[in-house]
Amino acid sequence: MSKSLFKIKQAVALAPMENVTDISFRLLCKKFGADIVYTEFVNSEGLIRNVVKTKNKMEFLPEERPIGIQIYGSLDSSMEQAARMAEELQPDLIDINAGCWVRKVSTRGAGAGLLKDTENLYKIVNTVVKSVNLPVTVKTRLGWDENSIEIIDVSKMIEDAGAQAITIHCRTRSQGHSGNPDYDWISKVKDVIKIPIIVNGGITTPQIAKSVFDSTQCDGVMIARGAINNPFIFREIKHFIKTGNLLPPPSLSDRVNLLIEHLNFSVKFKGERKACLEIRKHYSGYLRDAPNISKLRMRLMTFTEQAPIIETLLHYLNKYSAVSDDSFDLTIPDI
Repeated sequence: MSKSLFKIKQAVALAPMENVTDISFRLLCKKFGADIVYTEFVNSEGLIRNVVKTKNKMEFLPEERPIGIQIYGSLDSSMEQAARMAEELQPDLIDINAGCWVRKVSTRGAGAGLLKDTENLYKIVNTVVKSVNLPVTVKTRLGWDENSIEIIDVSKMIEDAGAQAITIHCRTRSQGHSGNPDYDWISKVKDVIKIPIIVNGGITTPQIAKSVFDSTQCDGVMIARGAINNPFIFREIKHFIKTGNLLPPPSLSDRVNLLIEHLNFSVKFKGERKACLEIRKHYSGYLRDAPNISKLRMRLMTFTEQAPIIETLLHYLNKYSAVSDDSFDLTIPDI
């Protein structure tokens, strides 16, 4: 993969998210215009120990390109081995997670925990860069907490270590996903480094995305939770940036059909039962604000097979607008 990946103008990327950005979800986001997608983050220790579940997270399809495999860990030796294993699959880039705020990751010196040991962060990035022939990028946060925001020095360090781009989640580790992201730091970072900067954190609408581009002059934005409930967001952002106009929100029909498509993809790649269980976490997002949503979700949650889920959704879609809450009936034919 050439460095041209980082020359995509105003790139809109899908963030790596545990238990979310599997092949099925990434394909949907690519369909709606995601310029770059990433795997779920991969534990370097699990990878070098050949844990099957961990190795499976790296699998991807050609149509997902450009795609990055994200790895995390606290030991440079393990990260080096993991990076080489990831490179064998020939992704377009390898991304190092230096931003995960979850306690079981960050308190063990990985993810955002590397912000408390920047010498180790430098060592890991530099080691991975030297061990592979692919572009290496880093995803990080402003700092561990509000009293230790060192993103300017950290960004310079990451660039000096050889990374070809940096993604900055504009919150601290202690904030997690709460509080307002502070995008003002991005222009300060741009003054001291030359590698591309992708902005992450709180970008949930086309208006926010455009505002971030305009105010920071960043090279890209990365969408995380904003895509979970709305994979259409990539198309919406690009349209708004290009025209200044908002697309109409996806109709209930659009959302139901996308949910079915998501389920079908998941069954194909994971098998029926696992797919039907995992799709449950997406019901609320795809069907938000829909009439009689509580009844529909309760009905869907009883199924572990593909056919009755699809049958129920199509039955609902055909009838939802013609009934009241009191008369709504989710009985479906025998299958």
